[in-house]
Amino acid sequence: MEYKEEDFLQLSGLQHYRFCKRRWALIHIEHLWAENFRTVDGAVFHENAHDTTYRESRGDLVVTRGVNVFSRSLGVSGQCDVVEYRRGEVGIPLAGKEGLWQPYPVEYKRGKPREDTGDALQLCGQAMCLEGMLCCEIPEGALYYGEIRHRQPVAFTPELRGQVTELLEQMHALYCRGYTPKIKPTKGCNACSLKDLCLPKMNRAGSVEAYLKRMEVLP
Repeated sequence: MEYKEEDFLQLSGLQHYRFCKRRWALIHIEHLWAENFRTVDGAVFHENAHDTTYRESRGDLVVTRGVNVFSRSLGVSGQCDVVEYRRGEVGIPLAGKEGLWQPYPVEYKRGKPREDTGDALQLCGQAMCLEGMLCCEIPEGALYYGEIRHRQPVAFTPELRGQVTELLEQMHALYCRGYTPKIKPTKGCNACSLKDLCLPKMNRAGSVEAYLKRMEVLP
């Protein structure tokens, strides 16, 4: 199956969806947004990484930034913060360069590694897009965390690729329905920039119908 370009979802939505399905829907279906310190600081952190005019070449390494990617089979489009090309025995040819060059995507994150985020999923999605565009295999990439100033390698295993495909299928299904999932409050709600739009505490109040029955307005 191939998606039409007008049906493409944003690749960055994978991370939102993994963190909170409702947050993803509020942003990508209802087009709601609000800033807080984390979102503003993250945008500033990414600013240099998205300089599309930047290209650096030194020895067996070529570095590009702000690389646009897409996949018709996954139905997504987005942008890689950084794609490095490393000369080796496998890879793709580069214009004006001898030999083969292995693509290596790098995603920049402002914080530190956490198991409950979709960082690896987003990076793997970028790699899967690049593979389709460049007709090559990309086994690994890296996440760079600004708080610890360190790279964390990510292997694009069959399991991780399967999660990317499965979550994107779920996202497309919700998007086609225009459905925003109900509130499921978690400890991450307090740090979410959409807290005042999502109103997670309202979930404790129950449904309007239940309230009216308690007030003996309805039979």
